[in-house]
Amino acid sequence: MTHLTRRNFVKTGATALVSGMVSAPFLSSGARAAEPITVGGIHDTSGILDILGKPMAQLARFAVHEINQAGGLLGRPLELVEYDPQSNMQLYGQLAQKLALQDRVSVVHGGITSSSREVIRPVLRRFETLYFYNTLYEGGVCDRNQFAIGTMPDQTVANLMRYVMKTHGKRVYVLAADYNFGQISANWVKKYVTENGGEVIETEYFPLDFGNFGPTISKIQASKPDAVISILVGATHLGFYRQWAAAEMLSRIPLASTTFGAGGVDIQQLETRETDGIINAATYVSGIQSKANQDFLTRLNAFYGNDAPFMSELPCTTYEGMMLWAKGVEAAGSLDRMKVIEALESGLSFDGPSGRVSIDPATHHTIRDVHISELSDRKWTVLETTQQVPPTATQEVCDLSADPDANFQHKL
Repeated sequence: MTHLTRRNFVKTGATALVSGMVSAPFLSSGARAAEPITVGGIHDTSGILDILGKPMAQLARFAVHEINQAGGLLGRPLELVEYDPQSNMQLYGQLAQKLALQDRVSVVHGGITSSSREVIRPVLRRFETLYFYNTLYEGGVCDRNQFAIGTMPDQTVANLMRYVMKTHGKRVYVLAADYNFGQISANWVKKYVTENGGEVIETEYFPLDFGNFGPTISKIQASKPDAVISILVGATHLGFYRQWAAAEMLSRIPLASTTFGAGGVDIQQLETRETDGIINAATYVSGIQSKANQDFLTRLNAFYGNDAPFMSELPCTTYEGMMLWAKGVEAAGSLDRMKVIEALESGLSFDGPSGRVSIDPATHHTIRDVHISELSDRKWTVLETTQQVPPTATQEVCDLSADPDANFQHKL
């Protein structure tokens, strides 16, 4: 059995209006009586990816709440229809079809791994249901029915490798999850290391259910790299960070990642002695010192109280994906899929907790800030920021304005 919930999030809680989106009053009695707009969510709240999916689901609910508190869309409240695929590949497609055909949602937000995206994406394309993939990924998807809101390697990996090689040295050892995201991302690491005159000593790949990293740690100790780059994913891979710290390596060889901390729960599950000093590249960390981010965190904590998630990139981009879709609906004045797509393709932006996020019309990816940060006592300190980084690599292979029927993923 799949775990599923159906919630109408016209709920009391945080009452601030959505920053940069709408300025409508709270829902009138007429709007509350109007037929809800249904929005679909597919987030892993159980299974090996639950440490990523749970906070994403929480921020999807929070976004729906804020939109409803600000007046809803087109005078109607939003209703979030959520399903948990339990990190089961077969269920992603089944649930995407259910949302499109049975629940008849206007949009689906969801999927975590690239494998899950490539199950969900063709189903929603076939049934003409708009899809927002809000997760960092390896880049290259070209599909007018999808908007990719998370970061790409040419945004995060490029900046991370430049920083690591400048600060720590040019010989790196790479650990990656053994599926297309990890494999392609590892290729991006090699590309940027080589371009900066460095060397990848070795790249090792690990299945998502793999947890014994002792032999790998011994190999790293023997090869003595200047830095280790982690592209590990999910709960089982947290074993690496525990075993790395137990081997007293955290203070000896710098550890950097574009995936660690992405869901936030991983930071909470590990002890500070197992995480202090880890460097990451992300579009969002809670340590961003901006009024927009601090106001956002205040509203989120007021809404969830003690159940508030540890904020990180994936829940943030889920929230921003919801808000960008809502701005598209407002701009279109309609729920019609093509009208919303065209509105989003106007170069629409949202000023959110990570900074300004803009849709790149030709690729349906985002232009956004990237932060290099270091973790200490479960708090990220931003070391440097590169503002408004475009998805350059995807721009080189995808132009939906020239070929709106494109449907492919370019792989490095």
